[in-house]
Amino acid sequence: MSKMKKVFIAFIVFIGLILVGVGVYAYTIYTDIQKTTEVIHKPIKKSDKREEQVSVEKKQPFSILLLGVDHRPGDVGRSDSMILMTVNPTDNRTEMVSIPRDTRTTIVGKGKIDKINHAYAFGGVQMAVNTVENFLNIPIDYYIKVNMEGFKDIVNAVSGVDVDNDLDFTYEGNHFKKGKLHLNGNEALSYSRMRKLDARGDFGREMRQRQVIEAVLKKGASVSTLTSYNDVLKAIQNNIETNLTLNDMIAIQKDYKDAASNVNEVQITGKGTKIDGIYYLQVPKEEQDHIATQLRQQLALQ
Repeated sequence: MSKMKKVFIAFIVFIGLILVGVGVYAYTIYTDIQKTTEVIHKPIKKSDKREEQVSVEKKQPFSILLLGVDHRPGDVGRSDSMILMTVNPTDNRTEMVSIPRDTRTTIVGKGKIDKINHAYAFGGVQMAVNTVENFLNIPIDYYIKVNMEGFKDIVNAVSGVDVDNDLDFTYEGNHFKKGKLHLNGNEALSYSRMRKLDARGDFGREMRQRQVIEAVLKKGASVSTLTSYNDVLKAIQNNIETNLTLNDMIAIQKDYKDAASNVNEVQITGKGTKIDGIYYLQVPKEEQDHIATQLRQQLALQ
């Protein structure tokens, strides 16, 4: 099973373990989780690409957009990592699409063509969601936004993470050797940010970001983390936003585990080009339509 497949599976396991709790901690954990989910819950407008809002409690197929946003001091931030998933509990399958940040497309609500990751900088989560919906012609039902700048707090809350590094490099004063590494919060943030020293560019950075997120989810899903769950919840409260409710999370953990364990990775292909000196990834209309059809079938849409 590839690392990308494990990310969503680990997310479901993490939610399930923390929400259910164990032993004498169960009720306290549930109460604290409820408070945390109320704080991080940030609704967005209902998609106009659906006639009726989806319900995971009714075991309906749904889509979710994961946004890894790099918020630095004095910067509004950009969604440098964008992963779209469609989850179908009937055929027990999940389609996962990693959207390259340099993808050239129409920014919905801004009236211009630009890099897709600029949508968040122009109009926050809502504009990012609207733009991805337009790009792939599907409704986005849920989103999870992670502040990568503050993600170091989450890493520290789980006592660091383990990654398998395939590139020897030094960045922001930190040296990362090839092989297995244990990273603290600051190191994990630096590790996931580097781009220019990697010949793979954004694709390499996206891979490292997924490594760190996967590692956090694995640590969060371990029983040992329960002893520091308050620190984990505090870090989540400060760095994550979503329109998922507590009931949604419980329903996903309960009824979508089989679909989450059967993940098909969908690769977006395009041609890199420079326009007015700016690099873009141009995705052919035929490629967009092909992926859109695949995702719409997963969502049981005509």
